[in-house]
Amino acid sequence: MYESMAGGTATGVTRLMPRIGDVAPDFTAQTTHGEIRFSDWQEGKWVVLFSHPADFTPVCSTELTELGRRYPEFQKRNAKLIGVSVDSIHSHLAWVQNLSRIMGVRIPYPLVADSNRAVAELYGMIHPGETTTATVRALFFIDPKRSIRAVIYYPLNIGRSVDEIERVLDALQTADKNGVACPVNWRPGDKVVVPPPKTEKEVDQRLDADYEKLDFYLCKKTL
Repeated sequence: MYESMAGGTATGVTRLMPRIGDVAPDFTAQTTHGEIRFSDWQEGKWVVLFSHPADFTPVCSTELTELGRRYPEFQKRNAKLIGVSVDSIHSHLAWVQNLSRIMGVRIPYPLVADSNRAVAELYGMIHPGETTTATVRALFFIDPKRSIRAVIYYPLNIGRSVDEIERVLDALQTADKNGVACPVNWRPGDKVVVPPPKTEKEVDQRLDADYEKLDFYLCKKTL
């Protein structure tokens, strides 16, 4: 089950906010790449689904074009990008053309036209304490099984770090592949954290292992 958003929505209907570990809500919507059903469009890949407050706004323009420039880096990670805002498809199409002209970047990923706020409310992207008319900068990391693995929210006036988005995606994929955890400021190539032991036998095995040992419960290793 999802957690209800405090205060409900502008319509007075209490909506549900997806949490880490939930199945990403499915939806069908019109996008700049045509109509999609999210679960089909995902194609078994990782997805970074993000919202931006509005088209033709300065901070959003810098975010979307930087994600466009670095889209091949996400493709190398078997990941797709998809953006959402409560603008019309006509606004999205005009903005994509404008960004191509003024920023020199063609947006290679779809933008969901969500003028009825269906997707925004489904994913808890409308925060009345910040604004009741636009989506905050929400970001969801969704794995190939459609499980939500990480959620990050930013206010309207603070642009996101694409470096951090890639770092989180790398960390999630590394942890899944190797059964490890990633420590503070971890980046690919850094040592990872070995899961803590659950039995005395595992404690003894770990003391004999070739790990960086800070204590029996905190050990690091190089992959």
